[in-house]
Amino acid sequence: MSDLIAALGIAFVIEGLLWAAAPHWGMKFYEAVAHMSEQSLRTAGISSAVAGLFVVWMVRG
Repeated sequence: MSDLIAALGIAFVIEGLLWAAAPHWGMKFYEAVAHMSEQSLRTAGISSAVAGLFVVWMVRG
């Protein structure tokens, strides 16, 4: 459980740093995502989840 909390904390740090360093890119990204189809968003979400599981499996496995 502590690993999950640490991972969430790291995700918040990375996201916060990206928004602090380049807020304009974040806004452009959100505008682009708003125009994507639901199927594209689902595909990207599933791909991201699979990639994340693979990384965790490689590191912890």
